[in-house]
Amino acid sequence: MRSPALLVTAALLVGAAAFGVARFQSGAEAWAAAPGQVTAPALPPAAEPAPVTPAPGEPEPIPEPAPEPVEPSPEPEPVTPTPVQVPPPTPDVTPAPPPAAPARVLPARASVTGIRHEYQRLNNCGPVTIGMALNRWGSALNQYDIAPTLKPSKGDVNVSPEELAAFARAQGMDVHLARGGDRTLLRSLLASGIPVIVETWFVTPDSGGMGHYRLLTGYDDRAGQFSALDSYLGPLRMDYAKFDELWRSFGRTFLIVTPPSKRAALAGVLGWRADRAQEQARALRGAEREAERRNDAVGFLTLGQAQLEAGDARAAARTFDRAFAAAPDRTLDPTRPAWVQGGLPWRALWYSFGPLEAYTRTGQYARVLTLTGAVLRSVPTHEEAHYWRARALTGLGRTAEAQAAYREALRLRPGYAEARQGLTAL
Repeated sequence: MRSPALLVTAALLVGAAAFGVARFQSGAEAWAAAPGQVTAPALPPAAEPAPVTPAPGEPEPIPEPAPEPVEPSPEPEPVTPTPVQVPPPTPDVTPAPPPAAPARVLPARASVTGIRHEYQRLNNCGPVTIGMALNRWGSALNQYDIAPTLKPSKGDVNVSPEELAAFARAQGMDVHLARGGDRTLLRSLLASGIPVIVETWFVTPDSGGMGHYRLLTGYDDRAGQFSALDSYLGPLRMDYAKFDELWRSFGRTFLIVTPPSKRAALAGVLGWRADRAQEQARALRGAEREAERRNDAVGFLTLGQAQLEAGDARAAARTFDRAFAAAPDRTLDPTRPAWVQGGLPWRALWYSFGPLEAYTRTGQYARVLTLTGAVLRSVPTHEEAHYWRARALTGLGRTAEAQAAYREALRLRPGYAEARQGLTAL
């Protein structure tokens, strides 16, 4: 037989539990009833997909377990209950989410002034452009100071973005190099006084299509134009849409060079792009959407490169196959030689090595030899082609030929660390 005091306490607990459940359900019903930047356009112009922020999922309310039934006493003894002061229940409060950071309002136009322009010598757009970017922060280096380091061979037709980045770091600068840029990012940087190196396609009437660096120094939304310092053409303006069509040929690659004193300011402009993993993931999603929409060789080249950077060499190789199988765009390749095969412009592999890397990593060595052979037919002094050829020959077990290819790459660029490592490993 339970004591009278226990019975009274149990009764009070049952009442409190029922009251709490009722309050919890009414709060849940009230909650349930409550209402809940621009990519650079391609031709034709397209709006930039806005970042998608999914609404956080809310868990279903879990009802409190029913209290255990109290076994009635067969012979309850009369008792005078003592009043108990029950504090009012604390109302259920759902904390409001923190307010989203307001989007930065950019001025309609901006210009980074005071940068020394320099015209290039033959194939010197890389040294000139990195020199102009450094000049923004007080450097007096010109192409004659820089080219001997970046282009030790006079026949070098390409300085990669990675080489430019390494040179800037050697000058004590911070560097942010990535693909998947957009117009909003460029305008935000320029409005903050930070010029941007962009890698674009460039078409001349006599020489056809080729890669070319430019330094963006300003923009004007009313005119719909970027301002740039071009080492070949001089200071110029480029329509947003036309610029983007040339920029997408290199996956919208951009290179930011700033002194360490600007590190915090740059991080504020970059926002989520300061996180490399997030930046690469979003670049991959953007490349997937554009490849599906455009269905062209440039789109597949960009997507394959994004897949390769994500670590999926097999998917990248399949996507590069689609790039080579696509129809060539004659507007990008007006002087295309008759012997060139595939959908990419005939000079594309002078600058973009993603296909060579993906095919090497997936064991398609014969394909690499064919592609590098085509490059070397045009430019025998192309050190990257010799390097990837050596990698393929190594995979085929042709060690003596691989050693010769590595040595040629090192002769053309003595500081070629990857070629040195490959040769040492044989």
